Amino acid sequence: MIEALLPGGVAAREAFGDPPGPPLFPEEEALVARAVDKRRREFATVRRCARTALADLGFPAAPILRGARGAPTWPSGVVGSMTHCDGYRAAAVAHESAVPTIGLDAEPNEPLPDGVLGMVSLPEEHGWLKELGAAAPHVRWDRLLFSAKESVYKAWFPLTRRWLGFEEAVVTPALDGTFTARLLTEGETQEGLPLTGFTGRWLVANGLVLTAIAGLPDDPMVRGNGHDGRNH
Repeated sequence: MIEALLPGGVAAREAFGDPPGPPLFPEEEALVARAVDKRRREFATVRRCARTALADLGFPAAPILRGARGAPTWPSGVVGSMTHCDGYRAAAVAHESAVPTIGLDAEPNEPLPDGVLGMVSLPEEHGWLKELGAAAPHVRWDRLLFSAKESVYKAWFPLTRRWLGFEEAVVTPALDGTFTARLLTEGETQEGLPLTGFTGRWLVANGLVLTAIAGLPDDPMVRGNGHDGRNH
């Protein structure tokens, strides 16, 4: 499913469970040595997805560890993102020279727990939550909002190396399967380019909400990637 949201030049893999596979590297095992079994299986599967995607780009298998604020550490010259939720794991990677950043998130297409919407949303987002909820009630728009903001953070952090709160981005989705994110804080890439927002894509399928950002809004690869936004 995730490939439908990503432009050419991005390698992606997904899994809908935790099938047996190659063992983790010792360095990775150390990261989940005290984790419960469910967490260990998710951790292992999403890294197998990432390694397979990296192999598509020509990279040998290597540990994928945690860097600053828990962000994955990728080979030099690579950008990527990983996500997992109940019943789904996915990873996407690309050469940094082709796609400067990637953010992925997957969530169950279910209402957010009580009290969470107020913590992650802004007043100006409440209007479209009501309008789109009436237009497409099969989509849990509160969960999509949360997912989009997770993808925004995952795309933002590798570029800026700074935290971004839920209240620092205004997300506006459209029924065509796209969304925009306007940043409410000043940011710039490590090359000094201003960073004011992102564009992304979303879909609902198999009981899941998926959101993805790949690149910056003015990237030719992003502009040229058509997606009809159909929900399955």
